[in-house]
Formats: sequence, C-alpha cells, structure tokens
Amino acid sequence: MNKAPKCPACSSEYTYEDGDMFVCPECANEWPISAAEEADAETVVRDAFGNELKAGDSVTVIKDLKIKGSSSVVKTGVKIKIIRLVSGDHDIDCKIDGVGAMQLKSEFVKKA
Repeated sequence: MNKAPKCPACSSEYTYEDGDMFVCPECANEWPISAAEEADAETVVRDAFGNELKAGDSVTVIKDLKIKGSSSVVKTGVKIKIIRLVSGDHDIDCKIDGVGAMQLKSEFVKKA
C-alpha cells in the first residue's frame, strides 16, 4: 500500500491519492503529487531474510517454485546470477538457466 503524506493544512493522516492530486477528507485540501515525493517513496526490495536487494545481485531460490502453465519446476538451491528489480507484484526480473526469463517474488529468494 502506498502511503500518502500528511495533509499540509491540518496534518491529517487520512489523505489519499485522487488522480494526480492528494486529497484530505477532513479539511478538503488538495495538492499536486510532485515528482520529488514520488522519488522519495521508492520502495526497498528485501529477500526472505530481510537483506536488501539491488539490481545486479546474485540470489538463490529457497523454495521449489512451480512455473505457471508448465509442468516444470525451479528447484530449491538454483542460483540466479544477475537480477533486475521491477515494480509490481513480482519484483525480480531474471533469466534462469534451462528455464528462461522469469519474474519472481523476493520472498522466495535469498541473497547469495
């Protein structure tokens, strides 16, 4: 969930996004979402053990992962050499030897 900043007029915590504006339901204040605020809200991707992941890191799979639409499985212990971080539900984009390009959730890998 994306955290909206407190209202600059009344300091309410109940603000929300509406298109390209933030809105405060308590005082009806509206203000634009600036690019600086969006850059500050960049999320940190962490592996299953809480280590911070960065683009280009190597990771190891910690659980057998079924590949949707296929009978193949990515086995526990498979090492992935170079990862790329993306936004969305699956936050790691990588290539796995013998499988090909995949997107993984960071909760199923550990930093190598």
